[in-house]
Amino acid sequence: MKTNFWKALGPGIIWAAAAIGVSHLVQSTRAGADYGFQLVGVVIIANILKYPFFQYGSRYAIATGESLIDGYRRMGKWVVALFLLLTIGTMFTIQAAVTSVTVGLISSVFHSPLSYIQFAILLLLLCAVVVLIGHFKTLDRLIKFVVVILSLCTVTALIAAFLKSDVQTVIDNQAPFEFSVGNVAFLIALIGWMPTAIDISVWSSLWTLAKMKATGYRPSLKESLLDFNIGYIGTTLLSLAFLGLGALVMFHSGESFANGGVQFSNQLLALYTSSIGNWSYPILAVAAIATMFSTTLTVLDAYPRVLTPILEVFIPRVESKLSENKLKFLWMAILITGAVLLISVFADQMKLLVDIATTLSFITAPVLAVLNLKAVTAAHVSSEYQPSRFMRLFSWFGIIVLSLFALYFLWLKLVG
Repeated sequence: MKTNFWKALGPGIIWAAAAIGVSHLVQSTRAGADYGFQLVGVVIIANILKYPFFQYGSRYAIATGESLIDGYRRMGKWVVALFLLLTIGTMFTIQAAVTSVTVGLISSVFHSPLSYIQFAILLLLLCAVVVLIGHFKTLDRLIKFVVVILSLCTVTALIAAFLKSDVQTVIDNQAPFEFSVGNVAFLIALIGWMPTAIDISVWSSLWTLAKMKATGYRPSLKESLLDFNIGYIGTTLLSLAFLGLGALVMFHSGESFANGGVQFSNQLLALYTSSIGNWSYPILAVAAIATMFSTTLTVLDAYPRVLTPILEVFIPRVESKLSENKLKFLWMAILITGAVLLISVFADQMKLLVDIATTLSFITAPVLAVLNLKAVTAAHVSSEYQPSRFMRLFSWFGIIVLSLFALYFLWLKLVG
């Protein structure tokens, strides 16, 4: 059983690496820095409400041997077309956002002579080479290593912050949360990628299939969900850790975050070290760069994996005309081009780019949640693999809550 579990372990960790990034390092930290511990409940609730829809990616892949894209196709080509539209509407912004944060951090730490755009292009090309040459096995091993480093660094920094800071003072200085347009806009941006965008459930199903192909082992549903749950619980705990760091180190510090990626990164690391100590700089720098590099890498790996089978739905036998690597290269070229163009436009407004990306993900979340629930409860899915009655009801509850919150936000924007 132990050997089988290690064979199954991997897709959940890669999922966690994709999730732990902007949502944690930027948005969770901003939540703590701006609101203290007030949004802890929001972060926990967001992770709980979204859990079923992310889990359905792994569940569907194990149950059917197919990806969620195949599940969408079974509902009709129009569903795949809808998912393609949602993907195209968000993928360039998501890739640009995670790349922009990564470039800002690396430039801040290493003081590269390259321009912001040049560094972004270089980073994306490096990630593309890793994905195209390394394939899934190398990605699998690299991500596990990165996640371990990140977890150790984050826990170390959080413990140091608790030892030095006065938690009660932070709590006493918190002003009551007001549901103004600005505050609700930040909540939407925070929840949009908390723990990440629901799109990643589709990626998870593809990573699960890739893992089975690489190992020749098809895990049981229990093994697959254990792998996923380890990654999911880890991302939830780390999101709370980053929020705690923001609250303990930055709340009421008198500093406001800059919009530019490099300036934001300088402030982020400087505020940490000024409170925790200069000894922590290497730990925090490694944690931050490892986090964002793994996210940039996994996002660049995921979209070509998603877009290739979508193309197959509308252009049958496309993979018989073009090799898998050629298709990956084509999609990566398109994705990198679009991301670089967006980064060039928002070069000095990283926070705005991140908020746009996360808000778009939040607005599309209820639609993707419904599609995932429909796919995993379809007639062709064996009853033993389908979610329980409680999980189905809870899924609909989550869909309703996310939908109402999105409508409330849109209403505020209109009347505001």
